[in-house]
Amino acid sequence: MKHLILPFLAIGLLFMTGCQRTVSVTPGLVDGKLRPCPDTYSCVCTQDPVERHRLEPLHYTGAQEETREKLLMVVRHMAQSTLVKADPDYIHAEFRSAFFEFVDDVEFLFDDASKLIHFRSASRTGYYDFNVNRKRMEEIRKRFMGPG
Repeated sequence: MKHLILPFLAIGLLFMTGCQRTVSVTPGLVDGKLRPCPDTYSCVCTQDPVERHRLEPLHYTGAQEETREKLLMVVRHMAQSTLVKADPDYIHAEFRSAFFEFVDDVEFLFDDASKLIHFRSASRTGYYDFNVNRKRMEEIRKRFMGPG
């Protein structure tokens, strides 16, 4: 019986240790770009120089204002999302996990000249997030690129 409990205890301790580490950086732009990710596995960013954090930005073809409204609708309709700031070129939202209520900051930056939306999604705490931020951004991409 003890040999069955030890693996679960070890996993639980590992999970809780990772969640206690604070890595939060105030969201916002630095020199007109999204901040790079911290040295954790709980962040993705289209402008990050480190390959493991990087994802492709969202592409769009229409007017920036219409595209912005579509993106805002996608974010507003996602579970546990709260819109924090919505400027013409920059959007900041928070997503809370359902059980522990951990907060992830999600930011979008419009580059209308290139017709790209850069984004960053990062956990405020924890070293590893089981790819929650990556999966969230892939879901946002899917919803954004879908019909309507």
